Amino acid sequence: MTRNLLFALAALSLTASASAGVPRAAALTGTNWKIVRIDGKAPASPRAELRFLPERLSATAGCNGMGGAWQIKGGRLVGGPFMSTMMYCQSVTGDDSLMAQERALADLLAARPTLDLKGKRLVLRSLGHSLELVRLP
Repeated sequence: MTRNLLFALAALSLTASASAGVPRAAALTGTNWKIVRIDGKAPASPRAELRFLPERLSATAGCNGMGGAWQIKGGRLVGGPFMSTMMYCQSVTGDDSLMAQERALADLLAARPTLDLKGKRLVLRSLGHSLELVRLP
């Protein structure tokens, strides 16, 4: 009996640690986030942000806006279909880094990324991309 109890407690501990940092939709609804890193690099625009509205998610890397329905399922952000404006954008330095970040953001959101929330920091990860965010007041 004691052995079974130890196995049950170990399984419960693993489950709790595996879900630590995974937010529920209610914890994100109505929050605004500043994007501080896209694939490990600073955003090409200071306007890069993500907003979790009650029924829609809106995002921008600083030029085009994109948005769609969202929910959290199995520790992943599941959304879409996402709609986006389609303007060509250049960063302030005149290169294509802003467009590359816009594509990375769109690809990440479509890929059902995992979420990790720790205090006022949120990280979204897919196989090919990552997004680091800080909560805005």
